[in-house]
Amino acid sequence: MEYIKRELERKFMAMNEVFKAVMVTGARQVGKSTMLKEMAAGESRTYVNLDNARDRELAKSDPGLFFQMYKPPVLIDEVQKAPELFEHIKMICDDSDEAGLFWLTGSESKKLLREARDSLAGRICILKMFSLSQREKAGKSELGEMEFTFDALSERAKNFPPNNIQDVYAHIWEGGMPGTIGMTDEQRMEYYESYIETYLMRDAVDDNGISNTEGFRKVLRACAAFAGNLLNYSDIALAGNVSVPVAKDWVKVLQSMGIIYLMEPYSNNELKRLIKTPKLYFCDTGLLAYLSMWTGKETLMNGAASGHFFENYVVSEFLRMYSYAKSKMNMTFYRDTNQKEIDIVLEENGILHPLEIKKGSNPEKNSIRSFHLLEKSSLQIGEGGVICMTEKPFPLDANNNYIPCNII
Repeated sequence: MEYIKRELERKFMAMNEVFKAVMVTGARQVGKSTMLKEMAAGESRTYVNLDNARDRELAKSDPGLFFQMYKPPVLIDEVQKAPELFEHIKMICDDSDEAGLFWLTGSESKKLLREARDSLAGRICILKMFSLSQREKAGKSELGEMEFTFDALSERAKNFPPNNIQDVYAHIWEGGMPGTIGMTDEQRMEYYESYIETYLMRDAVDDNGISNTEGFRKVLRACAAFAGNLLNYSDIALAGNVSVPVAKDWVKVLQSMGIIYLMEPYSNNELKRLIKTPKLYFCDTGLLAYLSMWTGKETLMNGAASGHFFENYVVSEFLRMYSYAKSKMNMTFYRDTNQKEIDIVLEENGILHPLEIKKGSNPEKNSIRSFHLLEKSSLQIGEGGVICMTEKPFPLDANNNYIPCNII
C-alpha cells in the first residue's frame, strides 16, 4: 500500500532539531512505526524492533552491549518492551551535544510515559499519534489548523470537494486505521475483531494486570454505547457488570491506551454553575462503529445514533488537528446546570472560539444561541460557528459561519 503522508511529520522533525530523543506514542496500529521508517529512509539511522525476542532480551539484560550493536542515531520500535534502555539512553544523551540521536515508538501507556519522563527529563519530547484523519486520507496533511473567519474558511474549502454526507459517513464508518484502507466491509469487521483480541485484550492483561477480560470487553462496548455523552461511571459499570471503582479504573486504562478521549468541560472562575463531568469520545470512529454493531455506512448514517457518531467524528478530527499543531489550543465543551451547552470551545491566546455540531445541511440560526454565555468570562470571544453538512462556508452573522465538516 502506498504511504500516506502524516500531519505529525512536521512537528516530529521540528522537535528532532532540538531534542536528543523524540518518542511517538499512540494506540496500536495507528502508523507510528511506518511513519518513522518512512522518514528515516535514505539516512544512516539504525533500526531495531523490540518485538524481536533476541533483541528484546539483549536490551533488557545488557543495555550497554545493545547500544554497541545498535549505535545512535537509532530508531527503536516498541521501546516499552525494554524500559531498561532508558537509563542508558540518558547516559548517551548526556555524553553528546547532538540532537535527534534516538527515535522511539511505544504503545500508549501510563507506565511508559512515566518511565520515559522520569529517566529522560529535559532530553526527550513525547508526541502522540492518532489514526488517519480525513485530511490525511484526502492527501491534505499540509493544511494544518484552521482559522474561523469567513475568508479563511472559504480559502480552505478550495482544497476539498463539496461536502457530501455519503463521503462523510464513509469516513466515519471506515475510521482511520491504516491497515483497513482498501478493505471490504467484511474484511474490516474481522480486522477490528482481531484488533480487540490481539492488541487491546493482550495489553489489558500484560500491561495493566486485568484478569477479567470478559468484563473489560463489556466495559469497552459500554463506552461505545455512551460515546458522545457525559461520562457516567454508574451506567458503564452497570452495562459492564462490574463495580463503579473497577469501571473508573478501566476507563482510565482505555484512555491511557489511546482508545477513548475524555473532553473536559470548560471552566472559568467568573462563570458559576458549570458542570465538572467530562464527555466520552472514541479516538477512532471505525472502532466505535464496530463496537456499536453497525454493519455498514448506510445503516449507520440513517440510524438513531448517527448524530452521536457525527459529533464524535468532528471532535476526533479537531483532536488530531490540535495535537499536531504549531500552537497549543485547549479544547473543551460548555455546559451549565441549566443544561445550556456549547459543543466545543477552542481557546487559543486568550480568545475563545465557540462551535456547535449539527448533522443537518442548514441548521437553524438559533443553534448559536448559547454562545453569548461565554461573554461573562474575562476572555475575548472570537469567530466560531456551526460545523455541519453545508456544502460550502456561509456566514451566519458577523462572527459566525456555517462550516462544512469535510474541511476540518
